[in-house]
Amino acid sequence: QVQLVESGGGLVQAGGSLRLSCAASRSFFGFDAVGWYRQAPGKERELVVVLRGSTDYADSVKGRFAISRDNAKNTMYLQMNSLKSEDTAVYYCYVLFRNINYWGQGTPVTVSS
Repeated sequence: QVQLVESGGGLVQAGGSLRLSCAASRSFFGFDAVGWYRQAPGKERELVVVLRGSTDYADSVKGRFAISRDNAKNTMYLQMNSLKSEDTAVYYCYVLFRNINYWGQGTPVTVSS
């Protein structure tokens, strides 16, 4: 069992930055994959970035978003720069552990133009 808790969402103006955090209930060592997804109003949940050996970003966020993690704190981050109105969504962190997907509760990000 893995619990994930996101934080850091909020309201930001277009062009601004936010850093999302995702605290896990156990060490990241042993996770088969970690990443972030998002779901905009009225849309399907979509991949933002996944880290599983290599790092894969959605084309829409390449060069603007960056995933990182602090293993000592069991926390991963999503640094989001040059935010656009189309980045408005609820952001979810995700891990794959022993063939089970785990999700956080989501943190909302609203980008005003």
